[in-house]
Amino acid sequence: MGARLLAVRMLLVEDERRLTDVLAGGLAGEGFAVDVAHDGRDGLWLATENAYDVIVLDVMLPRLNGYALCAALRAAGNWTPILMLTAKDGVHDEAEALDTGADDYLSKPFSYVVLLARLRALVRRGGTARPVSITVGDLCLDPAGLRCRRGDVDIALTPKEFAVLHGLARRPGEVVSKRELLAQAWDFAYDGDPNIVEVYVSALRRKIDAPFGRTSLVTVRGAGYRLEATP
Repeated sequence: MGARLLAVRMLLVEDERRLTDVLAGGLAGEGFAVDVAHDGRDGLWLATENAYDVIVLDVMLPRLNGYALCAALRAAGNWTPILMLTAKDGVHDEAEALDTGADDYLSKPFSYVVLLARLRALVRRGGTARPVSITVGDLCLDPAGLRCRRGDVDIALTPKEFAVLHGLARRPGEVVSKRELLAQAWDFAYDGDPNIVEVYVSALRRKIDAPFGRTSLVTVRGAGYRLEATP
């Protein structure tokens, strides 16, 4: 099985309680100190409040899915290695896991031996920042640096404006609901008016579209918003 890891702190975010019990017990015997969360919001809180050597994150989670949780951590500059658990043969799940900042993935059902080997590799690698730029047409976002530009022109955004735009840019051409944008851009405990998203979308239009004669940020009435690549 390889060398036993000592004093490795790990966060496991998984809603299948039987699976978490089995994994937490087995990994504890391999030298991991395992914290467990059964939904995305609790997982985000734990990952924000504590320092972990590695995070195992399921895609399908209550209250906040794995993609949004991973993206929120990366946007906040948290580069703890993340291994994401995806659906069996979920090619799109695997691609989105990597696109949102995960370091590795495993498809369910998986081998415990393989999981352990992947975790060892991630712990050895450490949490080095690996920013991924996102480009939609001539609009480019740098999540690690919270920087945005249209062509060669830098655009100054507030952190909240950037978080909303990042949530849209991760899914170009797709409709993203207010609820999904709230999950990414606001504290998970936010219970205010969801129409606050409209305020930030309007601010973004004034910054990323109006000065350039573009209409890339589109409102889809009753559904959400869509970011398009415009010429």
